[in-house]
Formats: sequence, structure tokens, C-alpha cells
Amino acid sequence: MKPMLQAIIDNAGTILLTLALAALVAWIILRLRRDRKQGKTSCGGSCGCCPMAGKCHAMRQEGKPLS
Repeated sequence: MKPMLQAIIDNAGTILLTLALAALVAWIILRLRRDRKQGKTSCGGSCGCCPMAGKCHAMRQEGKPLS
């Protein structure tokens, strides 16, 4: 039992960092799913350099789903 406890203590920083990063990734995924369900997109609205310029916003205004 002691070697396992010592290994956890020795790697506490790595374990905490891994848990923090996993929590951050989970939060991002949940946020993206919630935003998608609410009809939000990651589009910044700057269509000047977008190959789909004028297509996605026109569809949104007509009330059609984006995809």
C-alpha cells in the first residue's frame, strides 16, 4: 500500500494538471454541444475570406438549418 501512496505523492503535480486539463476539455465539449443545440455556431461573421461567403448567413436568415 505504501509504494502506491508514495507514487501518488511523487506524481501529484502531474495528476492535478491532468485532471485540470481533462476538466477543461470536458467543459469545452459540453459548451460546444449546448451552443449547437441553441443554434449558435462558431462563425465569427467575418465572411470576407470565407469560401462560403454569403451562403451560411443567407440560409440562416431564411430559417433553414445550417447542416
